[in-house]
Amino acid sequence: MLVFVDLLGLTVILPLLHLYAAAFGAGPLQIAMVMAAFPLAQLIGVPVMGALSDRYGRKPLLLISQVSTCFSFILLGLATSLELVILSRLIDGLFGANLSTAQAALSDITDASNRSRGLGITGAAFGLGFIFGPVIALLALEFSGSLAVPAFTAAIYSFVSILVTAFLFKETHPAEKRGRGERHWLGAALIPRSMLRPGLGLLLLLMFVQQLIFFGYESLLGLFTLTRLGLLGRGNALLFLLIGLILVTVQLRYIGRWSARLGDGRLAGLALGLLALGLLLTATTPEAPHPLYVRDLVARDLLSAQTTATEAMLGGLGIELPAEAGRGFAGVIWLTIAIVPVSIGAGLIRPALNSLITKRVSAGEYGRALGFSAALVSAANAAAPLLAGLTFQQLGSSAPFVIGGLLMGGLCLWSLFSLRGADFRAFGDS
Repeated sequence: MLVFVDLLGLTVILPLLHLYAAAFGAGPLQIAMVMAAFPLAQLIGVPVMGALSDRYGRKPLLLISQVSTCFSFILLGLATSLELVILSRLIDGLFGANLSTAQAALSDITDASNRSRGLGITGAAFGLGFIFGPVIALLALEFSGSLAVPAFTAAIYSFVSILVTAFLFKETHPAEKRGRGERHWLGAALIPRSMLRPGLGLLLLLMFVQQLIFFGYESLLGLFTLTRLGLLGRGNALLFLLIGLILVTVQLRYIGRWSARLGDGRLAGLALGLLALGLLLTATTPEAPHPLYVRDLVARDLLSAQTTATEAMLGGLGIELPAEAGRGFAGVIWLTIAIVPVSIGAGLIRPALNSLITKRVSAGEYGRALGFSAALVSAANAAAPLLAGLTFQQLGSSAPFVIGGLLMGGLCLWSLFSLRGADFRAFGDS
């Protein structure tokens, strides 16, 4: 519940973030800075917050994270300059470790046999947030006409999460289990040290690379469907809704039983294989616009619409709309089929890897280890749109998905050998 309410606040802001920058006359570079501020700040902040939660408990760090997130949304709503917009995202990135701290709390109250299911529940809450948050954002903007209203709406959801934590959440990490090792205050310096831990470095690297590939897919899917299928906002919204529903179903109903049957190592390999299959199927989607596609109408809508965040970061991406001659259902059906393995794989991979990561550390290091994981995901999210977008621009619309699919396939084979026997604890529970 905490993760869902928190994510509602975040996902109200994300679809509109480039508009907050554009409102103050930001160019492509400035918009890129706004989009990258949060994940780059998380690269430093989240491991520190995770380590502090190991030492001082989950509840106080959750409250600090949520208060800072709420404050950042209020600052965004009151922003009178581009600098304040960037500052609001930096504050949230540095101190907003809500998700990784919640995952650490779930790791405290689960064991090796059911941790993937527990972490999958946070993933499902994440998916639900991404289903409802953008809808709330569009409604708030539509009825108010002011960018301040979605920001204040996000702040309200964040404030509700503070109340839930303060009055309903019980501490899961008692004093006797808290870390008593040396204190590390620089999160960025902790990551290289962790990479040297036997088995842990491989899992962290795997987390980073798969997220780099997958978030590149996620960032470019809308642009890809425009150039292949002629889909605009409503069509893409339905596709992302389908992705969200599959993610939530997998993480709530299936990940627990699959993890128990296969083990987290083989589950991660299965997830990578499904992602590889889905990316390669996406790349081969035929150029067949949907039956209602009219090229001139789409071109007119594009000229009158705001540019997307990815287009803005690339400095205005030139695209070629599909011709009307090949209209039909073939392309839409093909892509819908391709989305299924991608969505299932995405629903499995991060809970499986995070579960394996917790098996490489002691119970007093869950927050730190999951903080590293979240920080690397943030770093991948900052880099992926630019790398994938440039590949799209230079090599064609299929290139990011072909390259991503082949790399995911390579990771799948690598994981099958490197993660054999990974379902054991290298450290005791205390």
